[in-house]
Amino acid sequence: MSIMKKIYDILYEICGDNRVYNPDCELVESGLLDSYAVIELFSRLEDEGIEINPARVDRSLLKTPAGIAKLVEEYESDGLQNE
Repeated sequence: MSIMKKIYDILYEICGDNRVYNPDCELVESGLLDSYAVIELFSRLEDEGIEINPARVDRSLLKTPAGIAKLVEEYESDGLQNE
C-alpha cells in the first residue's frame, strides 16, 4: 500500500470526511484536524511502523494530506524514526 493511500485511510478514519482524499485539502483550516486528531494521526502512523517525533515536526507539513505524506517520506528516507 502506498504512503499516500495509508495517509488517506488514516485521515478518513480520524476525520470521517471525504475531503481528506484531496491531497491539497486544508485539514487544519477546515477544522478537520485539530490537536487531538494530530495525536491520533501520530499514534496511527506508529501502528503502521512510522514513528515520528512530534517535537521535530515542521507543523506546516500537517496542513494537507500531501504535506503529511512528505513528512512521512522524509522520516523514512532520512532515517529519522526513533529520534
